Amino acid sequence: MFVDLHIHSCLSPCADDDMTPANICGMAHIKGLDAIAVTDHNTAKNLPYVEEAANHFGLILLPGIEVTTREEVHLLGYFPTVQAAVEMGEVFSSHLPPMKNNPRLFGNQFIMNTDEEVVGEEDRMLIGATDLPLDECVAMIRAAGGAAVPAHINRGANGLLRNLGMMPVTPAFPVVEVSPNCPVEEAAIAGRRVLRASDAHQLGAIQEAVFDLPVERFSRGGLLEVLRGEGLQ
Repeated sequence: MFVDLHIHSCLSPCADDDMTPANICGMAHIKGLDAIAVTDHNTAKNLPYVEEAANHFGLILLPGIEVTTREEVHLLGYFPTVQAAVEMGEVFSSHLPPMKNNPRLFGNQFIMNTDEEVVGEEDRMLIGATDLPLDECVAMIRAAGGAAVPAHINRGANGLLRNLGMMPVTPAFPVVEVSPNCPVEEAAIAGRRVLRASDAHQLGAIQEAVFDLPVERFSRGGLLEVLRGEGLQ
């Protein structure tokens, strides 16, 4: 299954305004992807519209969020349903500092429907760190039936290896995301499945059909099984 499981929509202030649900899914279709995950910062309010667009283009949508932990580690959470992701996003965003977004400094935080209409705007600044520690974030994601994957572990900014200095023993991570633009020590990924994704903030950056995951079932559930590390020795 050819996938890009780390994409930001126009709800993330660091993403372009044309990263709308329809545009993301249209570009993913053009690039030959089978499945995508839209993983906005600390929220999932655009996912219902992304799901509508994904269904139109015949894509599998894996509902996701990119949570910033208290340690300022970026953690990808993947969920079995859009509703589960939206509910967890509400929890995570409630643990952000009570600061309003400044669109002129950080960018817009638009909720967009599939007709390219702005139907809402998130006022709380989404790119900050929550007050929740890494182990608690992981436990919350897994309790909701999801998979927790540390994002771009080898990247300087918000990468787990940089911020913690090592791979933790607990919580255990059978799957990690690795940035293709930075070196990574073999010891950090040994025995783990490695996920490679675009972390796209612009339409053109969405990944081509170059990274595939072996799945037993060609479905959202099949993807979640892989990302939970099921079947790894």
